[in-house]
Amino acid sequence: MTLTRRRMTTAAVAAVPLVLGAASAAGAAAPRPRTLYIAGDSTAAQKYADAAPETGWGMALPFFLRRDLAVANHAVNGRSSKSFADEGRLDAILAAIRPGDFLVVQFAHNDEKTTDPARYTEPWTTYQEYLRRYVDGARARGARPVLATPVERRRFDAQGTAVPSHGEYPAAMRALAAEEGVALLDVQALSLELWQRLGAEATKEYFNWTPAEQDNTHFNPPGAIEVARLVARELLRTRVLAPRDVRRLDEEIPASWIDWPAPATA
Repeated sequence: MTLTRRRMTTAAVAAVPLVLGAASAAGAAAPRPRTLYIAGDSTAAQKYADAAPETGWGMALPFFLRRDLAVANHAVNGRSSKSFADEGRLDAILAAIRPGDFLVVQFAHNDEKTTDPARYTEPWTTYQEYLRRYVDGARARGARPVLATPVERRRFDAQGTAVPSHGEYPAAMRALAAEEGVALLDVQALSLELWQRLGAEATKEYFNWTPAEQDNTHFNPPGAIEVARLVARELLRTRVLAPRDVRRLDEEIPASWIDWPAPATA
């Protein structure tokens, strides 16, 4: 199985210079820009005007990447690693992804829904099995898979200590990344550290706390921007991206840059 996947990946990557060379010789258009695909849940997803100010971190990630690295955000509210794949959403990404692209995979929030068989996965068995489908699918197409542990919820104990909320899922993803030799963005650990540094009260300014709602899972623009910054820094640290691929890592990003488009109409 491994040898077959390597042969497929090698063949796909080897084909790229031939295509680009032919295009150059013919005076055709410039090479297609690389694309970073996101497969994930509501914490990363694109939000629309009817959901504002709720903001997924995938909406803010382009602020930290060079313009020639496109972001295709396929994350969808309420999905787990299982339901996203079972609904054909992974297949849609794999139909579009090309050699040299990236697939960042972040799931766990909805994999934890033990009472929902359409979404629930067990950390050390089905969760890892589904994640392998993303890894293998990207590699078979010459793209690079990247696993991202789930961003932490806003949860503090009585002593004001930020506490983890994802059980064994981050550990299961870390183990799978090591086993498969996949780059790991440890967003869970880094976001937990960030919430601890900010404290219980200050973190309310990063989550979707409004007069009508006290949401400790989803972000507002400042929160999405800071989580996207963590993701971009991890992409650089793990050498998934080169220094030339990122920008503004230490700059203030105005919340006004976030845009919520009108919902798509049928």
